[in-house]
Amino acid sequence: MSPRSAQVNEELRRRSRERLLQAALELVGEHGYEATTLGDIADRSGSARGLVSYYFPGKRQLVQSAVHRLMHRTLEEALEREPRTEDGRERLARAIDAILGLARDRPVLMRQHMAGLLDTEGFVQCPEQKRLSELLRDTVARYGSRDVDADYPMLRALLMGAVFAALVPGVPMPLPVLRAELFARYGLDRELGVPPDAEASGGTCDSDLSRFFATGREPAGRSEEKAAGQ
Repeated sequence: MSPRSAQVNEELRRRSRERLLQAALELVGEHGYEATTLGDIADRSGSARGLVSYYFPGKRQLVQSAVHRLMHRTLEEALEREPRTEDGRERLARAIDAILGLARDRPVLMRQHMAGLLDTEGFVQCPEQKRLSELLRDTVARYGSRDVDADYPMLRALLMGAVFAALVPGVPMPLPVLRAELFARYGLDRELGVPPDAEASGGTCDSDLSRFFATGREPAGRSEEKAAGQ
């Protein structure tokens, strides 16, 4: 049997990482962060347990990367849904509604994400976080910002604050109130984006997260666990 090419090995490693990210989201969403172990994630993904540490330094980094993937793909879907638009105000409204929608639809994951950000290590600088940052920066630019470097961090802070306020145990603020405040801050009409009494096509909470992960059929060859260890 001829050895696999470097390209095939790279594809196997990519899909293995994708399955770990998806499994982390599913298990933390179902059972919470503390009750989810790296072994559980490896088992759900169908990977050898040693592969988790091959791709991620630990559980916190894996889960934060997984939630960043959920955030950037949810935001991407919202920005590109039909009817597609280049209007900056509409795109900003969609971005706000997408992030607030995650607080509504994925409270366990988003609460853990906020807690992880307050850890002394803060943000995990990973490809998923970078893609999320790029989408938000582009949204700010299309909105018409004259200083994206200043306005992007402010939008990020406001969205994080709104998610935190919506998820504080015992005293959560209503999402419509938070939405109205953010829309007023940016001069957005209530009818933009996805108003609370409307439902965007494909905007409902879907328990199947597989569309966010490229884990298609593997190339022929030896197991990915052996490939990743090479």
